[in-house]
Amino acid sequence: MKKMKMHSPNLTQENIARIRELFPNCVTEAHDENGELRLAVDFDLLRQELSESIVEGPQERYHLNWPGKRQALLTANAPIAKTLRPCREESVDFDTTKNLFIEGDNLEALKLLQETYLGKIKMIYIDPPYNIGSDSIYKDNFSESSDEFLKRSNQKDSEGNRMILNTETNGRFHSDWLSMIHPRLKLARSLLSENGLVIISIDSSEAANLQLIMNEIFGSKNFIGFLPTVMNLKGNNDAFAFSDTHEFTLVYSKSRIECTVNELQVDEEDLEKWEEDERGLFKRADTLRRTGQDASRERRPNGWFPVFITPANMVYTTYDNKPKSPNDFELWPINENGDELSWTWSKHKICEEHYNLIVIRGRNGLNIYKKQRPGIGELPTKKPKSILYKPEYCSSNGTAEIAEILGKNFFKSPPKPRALIRDLITIACEKDSIILDFFAGTGTTAHAALALNARDGGNRRFLLVQLDVNCDPETNAARAGFQTIPTIGKERIRRAGKKILESEYHKDWNKDIGFRVLKVDTSNMENVYYTPDATEQDLFAKITNNVKPDRTSEDLLFQVLLDWGVDLSLPIQKETIQGKTVFFVNEPPYDLIACFDKGINEELVKELARFEPLRVVFRDTGFISDTVKINVGQIFKQLSPGTDVKSI
Repeated sequence: MKKMKMHSPNLTQENIARIRELFPNCVTEAHDENGELRLAVDFDLLRQELSESIVEGPQERYHLNWPGKRQALLTANAPIAKTLRPCREESVDFDTTKNLFIEGDNLEALKLLQETYLGKIKMIYIDPPYNIGSDSIYKDNFSESSDEFLKRSNQKDSEGNRMILNTETNGRFHSDWLSMIHPRLKLARSLLSENGLVIISIDSSEAANLQLIMNEIFGSKNFIGFLPTVMNLKGNNDAFAFSDTHEFTLVYSKSRIECTVNELQVDEEDLEKWEEDERGLFKRADTLRRTGQDASRERRPNGWFPVFITPANMVYTTYDNKPKSPNDFELWPINENGDELSWTWSKHKICEEHYNLIVIRGRNGLNIYKKQRPGIGELPTKKPKSILYKPEYCSSNGTAEIAEILGKNFFKSPPKPRALIRDLITIACEKDSIILDFFAGTGTTAHAALALNARDGGNRRFLLVQLDVNCDPETNAARAGFQTIPTIGKERIRRAGKKILESEYHKDWNKDIGFRVLKVDTSNMENVYYTPDATEQDLFAKITNNVKPDRTSEDLLFQVLLDWGVDLSLPIQKETIQGKTVFFVNEPPYDLIACFDKGINEELVKELARFEPLRVVFRDTGFISDTVKINVGQIFKQLSPGTDVKSI
């Protein structure tokens, strides 16, 4: 019976395997530091194969480099002995929901998800911490970085001493941020589907570097857009030189040939209000004739003059108030009651901007109206524009949404407004897509996905990851009882889901407002599980107990799901068969059946084999005798030959 490896994949070995597919003669075997045989690349032979394309030594080449890049690459590829532990008490509809909320370092989470979600994510959206040139690379003023995160981002040494002060005077000002984001994006690319999009919100401090990193990881040919995103049309007057009105939204595909970019949903009735002339789109606005208390000829004598209209409906004025042609119609600012009023525009403006006026023939004769040209973001369009702007995208809306859901605004830095994320999801996703956000923050992505599903009957699934960062005790968030950032996100999703259910929703919506909480933790297995060359004493311990004493059967189940690459959101049923706890994953034919109890006999093995699952797993030390353990493979070969049988 095969043993499960129970750690994240070794991406270096997988990369070497890909090289072997192209150049089998360049891959050999070598002993690693533990004396085990591993695949290795013969770079001398590989250089010969690529002799016309290889870049040697100091030869100039175009690439992005920074102090710490090599370590960032090693960090991305190194396997980890970690797992995801389920947390039912913090979840909503744990057994049935398709949504996931993962707490922990997103780098570790991305490594753990490699087998399960390889090529399955349609949209990755992240709003990473911006490099603000201060002590913490997190932009969120309500949070403080944990010591572990500071160490992982090379800001503290192993003894907890601050290594650098991340200020503009420091040469590693950008390097820290690049070392943080690079391995995460590299891992994220593997999860993206061939037709998927990765969308990143970023400010100007790292926008240029981020595009270079994305070109390196995703390829410049897969660049889709670098979109100014107006978040504050009034501008931030505290900014130097120019009043900041926007951030950026960077969009890349996994494969530009395969990717799909959808149109936005628009109100067709609103769209029909717009017409088009030689200068672009417009819709009829107010009449040129002034109205109100100050509209009279006596109050506005300079606005009392004739406007002439040609047979072709061209509008003009003259200095002497005489028409250019006897065929032109003369119109004065007089209303239906005969009141002498005034024009809102001067003679000069009417002549200069005659193209922004429209003549309407009604039952009371001719009248002149102003043309309203669409302002930025005002015209509803199906095809997304290269500038993202709608009034709903205003950053203050993100703050208001938090206050509405949680009863109070806790944050100095506003979360992204839900309308922006909703439109990005619409552009990037189908109705059944999986959306990954591994800088989840306050859970805006989840809120937007739930609301969009309720509106159009979709079954989009969210997968959120958030570092377990403590809220500063001096903030309103901590005073309100939110001790960590994940607690804020989870509570927002809970309340948002309830509110959506209480509102009007699409008849085809499956009403999935739940989420399954999983937490990154050390492996469920004792260290001896990973040391094949153990001493006799260690070997005895391994045989008798290779699972940590504080771990449950459900903990083991989720590590097995990760190891086997089974969807973590599949429904799980727990049943008692012959006095043993058995987990059934998904509906028949089951994706996985697991039993981690001890004292398993042949009768139970045969009963489980009759379900003909795709996979089955037992505890290696769980069988009542060595004979039963040896016979497991034969029993399944006879009763369910298609089942993959393993143990832990």
